[in-house]
Amino acid sequence: MNVVYRITYPNGKIYVGQDRTNSINYFGGASSELIAKDFTWEQRQSFTVTRNILWESETATRSEVTQKEFEMIRRHKSNNPEVGYNLMPPLRR
Repeated sequence: MNVVYRITYPNGKIYVGQDRTNSINYFGGASSELIAKDFTWEQRQSFTVTRNILWESETATRSEVTQKEFEMIRRHKSNNPEVGYNLMPPLRR
């Protein structure tokens, strides 16, 4: 099962990604360095993230999944550093 998901961090920022196996244990490839900058040492000791499936398909090609992922990144504005942690696609200015 192919999915596009949204991870929401305790500070409200999000990351949108894809998983072509729909693994329950996969939480994306967001930059650990970027995320760490937003949390104090104390905040990092215990926090909860949420993973929501935004889209799923059993038959989509890799290209179609990537296209849908980028669509969702733009829709949710997660490539805007004030909103989220996605670095790609670049924010259009």
